[in-house]
Amino acid sequence: MRITVDEGVALEVDVRGDGPGLFLVHGFGGAKEDFGDHLDTLAEGYRVVAFDHRGHGASDGPDDPDRYTLDRLADDTIAVADALGLDTFRLLGHSMGGMVAQRVVLAHAARVDALVLMDTAPGPVPGIDPELMDAAAKIILEDGKDALKPLLDAAATLDTPAHLRLLAEREGFQEFEDSKWDALAAAMWAGAARDMAHQEDRLADLAAIRCPTLVIVGEQDRPFVEVSRAMAATIPGATLAVIPDAGHSPQFENPEPWLRALTEFLARVDA
Repeated sequence: MRITVDEGVALEVDVRGDGPGLFLVHGFGGAKEDFGDHLDTLAEGYRVVAFDHRGHGASDGPDDPDRYTLDRLADDTIAVADALGLDTFRLLGHSMGGMVAQRVVLAHAARVDALVLMDTAPGPVPGIDPELMDAAAKIILEDGKDALKPLLDAAATLDTPAHLRLLAEREGFQEFEDSKWDALAAAMWAGAARDMAHQEDRLADLAAIRCPTLVIVGEQDRPFVEVSRAMAATIPGATLAVIPDAGHSPQFENPEPWLRALTEFLARVDA
C-alpha cells in the first residue's frame, strides 16, 4: 500500500500478519526488501510493517536535499504508524534506520514497546570523515549518481568477508543491490549523508530509554562493533548480540543466528 505523509510524500509500505506491531526500518540506500527473507516468518506472530524511506525504493523522492533529515525520517515512521492505527509497536532500525529509531523512541517513548538497534550508531559513523561526505554529496548533486558510484565502489566501506561471500554465493544479490542504487534519489543521498555525518553524538541521551532493548551487530562490521557495545552499556537493561560470520547486514549474511537473536528477544518482551 501507499501512505501519504506530511508534505504530500507517498511511501510504499508492506504490511503482513496480525498481532502486535513490529516495524522494520531499513538503512541508507536500502529498501523494505532488506527484510524480505524474514517477513513471512515474523508475520506469524506480529503485524509486520516494512516501508521504503522517502527517496528510496518505490517511495516518492523530493528534489530538495533538506527534506531528508533523520528527524524527518523519524516523523515519517510515526506517520506510517498513525495511518495504520498502531498506537504502540516494536521497532527495529538498521544502520541509518537505527539512527531514525533512536529519534523515534526518544521523542515518542510511550509508543515503543521494545527497541532493536542493528549495526548502527548514536552519532556519526566512526571513521567516516564528514568533509568527505560533504564532497560526495556535492558530486551527486552536481554530476549525478553515475559520477559518484565508482568512487563509492572503490571505497568499499562495508565490503566485509561476509558481504563478499554473500555476493559470490547468492544468485541475483548483486542485481538486488544495484536495483536499490538505481531507485534512490540523488537528493536523498546528499541530504541524508550530510545529516548523518554532521549529527551530534547522542550516546548519553540513550540512557533515558526505558523499553526493553536489543543491540545487534555483525562481528565483522568494524565501524559499528565498539559503538554497539557502548550503546548496550548505556541503555538500561539492554542486551547485546554479536552475530558471527556477519558484517553490516547480518539478516542476509548469517540469517539463522540473526533471526534467533531477534525472535528470542521479542519472545522475552511478550512473555
